[in-house]
Amino acid sequence: MADSGTGPSQHGESLLFLTDEQLRKGIEAMFFAYRGFTADPDRILEQHGYGRAHHRAVHFIHRAPGTTVNNLLTILGVTKQSLNRVLRSLIEDGLVESRIGKRDKRERHLYLTPAGDALEQELSDAQRARMRVAYRAAGPQAVSGFWQVLEAMMDPEMRRQYTTIRDNTQ
Repeated sequence: MADSGTGPSQHGESLLFLTDEQLRKGIEAMFFAYRGFTADPDRILEQHGYGRAHHRAVHFIHRAPGTTVNNLLTILGVTKQSLNRVLRSLIEDGLVESRIGKRDKRERHLYLTPAGDALEQELSDAQRARMRVAYRAAGPQAVSGFWQVLEAMMDPEMRRQYTTIRDNTQ
């Protein structure tokens, strides 16, 4: 089959000068990929009566045990009211533990409980499996390029947060 020059198999300099239609196709691919990426966790979360905000909170608490509520607010970019609602349900359901700070009694440090760890494992296993299949199919150069594209799309402040989290958890 001949390459039309508009798909992912196109290589070289011309990729730096994408048409609006090619960019639209990329946007659509991101939408559909995101649907696939979140489909398995959404089914798991639904069984527990949770949504994606719960997933994000559990993910980042797992990645940085002891993180503060304020740090989680910054990472997630949500309102305090929204995060409090999510944390309240996770704490009441025994998935997250909130501990008073040792140096600053006003701080609340967040940890996953064993049940929270189990939920996080189930959610991340599903996403890792999907990513592993996609990465293997695409190959190492494509994976590296994909990460570069994702980082380039981040706002500078978000990129700083991402690289801080990435570098502190490797």
